[in-house]
Amino acid sequence: MKQQVSWGGKLKSYLEWPIFVIVLLLIMDVAVFACSKQAGLVALIFTCIYLVIVVALFFVYKPSVMKELVSFAAEYGQVQRQMLEEFSIPYGLLDIDGKTVWMNHEMQTLFGKNNRYHQVITTLIPDLCLSQLPHEQETTELETMIHEKNFRIQVRRIHIDEWQSSSDLLIVPDDQSYLYTLYMFDDTELMQYKRLNEEQKLVVGLIYIDNYDDVLDSMDDVRKSLLLALIDRKIDKYISNHQGIMKKLEKDKYFIIIQQRYLNSMQEGRFSLMEDIKTVNVGNEMNITLSIGIGTNGKNYQENYSFAHAAIDLALGRGGDQAVVKDATSITYYGGKSQQVEKSTRVRARVKAQALLEIINAKDDVVIMGHKITDIDTFGAAIGIFRAARSVGKRAYILIDSNSHSITPYLNMFLGNKDYEPDMFINHQMADELVDANTVLVVVDTNRPSNTEYPALLDRAKTIVVLDHHRQSSEIIRNATLSYTEPYASSACEMVAEILQYFNEGVKLTRIEADCVYAGIIVDTNNFLAKTGIRTFEAAAYLRRCGADVTRVRKIMRNDISAYKARAEAIQKAELYHECYAISILPSQNLDMPTIIGAQAANELLNIIGVKASFVLTSYNNIIYFSARSIDEVNVQIIMERLGGGGHMNIAGAQLAGVTAEAAKEKLKETLDAMIAEGAI
Repeated sequence: MKQQVSWGGKLKSYLEWPIFVIVLLLIMDVAVFACSKQAGLVALIFTCIYLVIVVALFFVYKPSVMKELVSFAAEYGQVQRQMLEEFSIPYGLLDIDGKTVWMNHEMQTLFGKNNRYHQVITTLIPDLCLSQLPHEQETTELETMIHEKNFRIQVRRIHIDEWQSSSDLLIVPDDQSYLYTLYMFDDTELMQYKRLNEEQKLVVGLIYIDNYDDVLDSMDDVRKSLLLALIDRKIDKYISNHQGIMKKLEKDKYFIIIQQRYLNSMQEGRFSLMEDIKTVNVGNEMNITLSIGIGTNGKNYQENYSFAHAAIDLALGRGGDQAVVKDATSITYYGGKSQQVEKSTRVRARVKAQALLEIINAKDDVVIMGHKITDIDTFGAAIGIFRAARSVGKRAYILIDSNSHSITPYLNMFLGNKDYEPDMFINHQMADELVDANTVLVVVDTNRPSNTEYPALLDRAKTIVVLDHHRQSSEIIRNATLSYTEPYASSACEMVAEILQYFNEGVKLTRIEADCVYAGIIVDTNNFLAKTGIRTFEAAAYLRRCGADVTRVRKIMRNDISAYKARAEAIQKAELYHECYAISILPSQNLDMPTIIGAQAANELLNIIGVKASFVLTSYNNIIYFSARSIDEVNVQIIMERLGGGGHMNIAGAQLAGVTAEAAKEKLKETLDAMIAEGAI
């Protein structure tokens, strides 16, 4: 039978209260009747009248009240349905497979679909992957662009039993226990204001003239003022075109402030001021170069200024003629295409030599460490520092990598030699025992902590000295007591040879020590063909006076027949990429020092007409080593930095682990393509 509509819930409890009142009245009538029969009879009559009225009202008004309640409930459900339908934001329901089940009017209008569209939501919102749909009480949020508008999408999971108790919009199969609700918030205006706010943030910058004194020294006094005026005008015009402010701090230093939006424009133009300033010529013999340091995205303007200082220091440490943009998390480099000009003065070398002397004199022991897989430049520089320490009566030790086969001929000259202590060369365990508060740790031929022979030693040492000729990267040894980094130097051996001449009134090397230092210069300059300046020859002359023999060094540097054939094969199989980049893979089987042979092959490839840069890949100990070389047209350092390496403009390298030589070759090509497209090379 059809069930009657009846009261229920709290409404039923509310309507039952007259029954309790009648019971109380009857009890009262009994009590009154016991006192007085006449009074009790009167009370009973009034109770009966109340009962009749209540019952009559209940049955008379019940149909109309029920009708109103049913009508209200129906209207309330209709209001809910209408509210969802006319919700001001796009709203929809998805089934467990991520397919659209229902969409309100706003969502239908946005996508141009109706409620008959039951496809996976990714067909409408590609950025919303099915794997991102939430679990249990989770909420998934993502931002995406739809019809050139920014939307923040929020997806929640709801269970069917809870949903059905308050809605009858859908009939859902029993085997589906939940649905997804999808909300789409239009954040276009909010994102616009956020972008506007970001674009209006102020960015702090510093501009330094790299070769101010050298340029002015090459001119007569009449034209100096004109040159300076033209430089100021170029810089001021460039900054003014980007709606910025420029203030001259010193004769060769400028402070700038620009908005973030114009920094983006500068970056897109790769800081064209650096190239534009080189066109200024009023009789000066050398081009003017600038270094630019930009600090951005700091917590405040003071932090931006600190970032700018760090950026300009990094630009200068990398040789100048480049821009560095630094924020809290990243560093970006631009430029650095011109060859670093050698400084003719050796004042800095003398000052550093005196500082090194004071540091060594204050300690008991000296431990010298280079980079992984010690080469002859590292070994020669270490030998030079060893002799400097011994000249002032300090004990000195050299930490050597056991896998450095390329220096075996030089190492054998010291092993078993009665003029040298048996513990001259040490391993990692011995270094741990030696290094303490009274030890100086001298790092040569590298300034990157991760590239040192034993990085853990840097944390143990209290006094660290860094001597290096490579351009700095964002990863540097930061706790050094003395840091002497000269990117224009040809080699670490050249730097050490200069220091020795000012160290304790000059240091006299033995013949075999001079040979080692001289060999380091020979290798890194490719027999004085690359990155060679006046000071390089002066250092070589000092070593010759100490007894270095060119013929003896040449004999030691000769390769065996297998190494020579491997180098020839690498040259033969070289590929010309973009008709100017020579790329080859060196067959490294049965070679004791394949990385050295790879570097030699890269040097040989530069002798081919039209080759701007050469890259030779060598597999050694499950690591792919890149040897990159150029003459003057391409900065191979910035190319190798993209691959995690570094070096000089003309000589650089990188390492990739966990890849094959062919995969590394393809990665190199992709890097070259990207940098060509950006205009970086």
